[in-house]
Amino acid sequence: MLDQVDVWFQDETRIGQQGSTTRMWAKTGTRPRVVRQQQFLYAYIYGAVCPATEDCVGLVMPYANGYGMQKHIEEIAKKIPKDRHAVLIVDGASWHSLDYNLSNLTLIKIPPYSPELNPIEQVWSWIKQTHLSNRCYESYDDILESACAAWNAFTNKKGFAKSICQRDWINMNG
Repeated sequence: MLDQVDVWFQDETRIGQQGSTTRMWAKTGTRPRVVRQQQFLYAYIYGAVCPATEDCVGLVMPYANGYGMQKHIEEIAKKIPKDRHAVLIVDGASWHSLDYNLSNLTLIKIPPYSPELNPIEQVWSWIKQTHLSNRCYESYDDILESACAAWNAFTNKKGFAKSICQRDWINMNG
């Protein structure tokens, strides 16, 4: 029975005008300047990864709320093969309700204040450091385009989802 179960990790991250700054290469002795925006336009990437199968499902939504989570759960459920079941690991956000009625998907919440138990945090770190830091966005459409491009860059790297999200403790087959 356990050989028919896949473990997925789900989370969401905010992308927007008050983005993050990160280290950058610069000529020795110089101090590069990075502009940090003061505006407040945001979008959220809802992402889910199954390290065993390297399946990834992402949505970019304007808000982090129950509606966005419902839509994301529905997309994840579509990705699960007919003869399999998925366990979806989520954090304790208020919109991560456990009462979705899907026969092929079960949600499990991790304990509060334990992001280290959700490997998708490494995905967000990579996406932000590699594609979304030290940037300015002119409009909401620019944020959406950048968020989608960053998620697609992650999913298009063959073997990368497994390399940063696989954990020994989720190996269900021994």
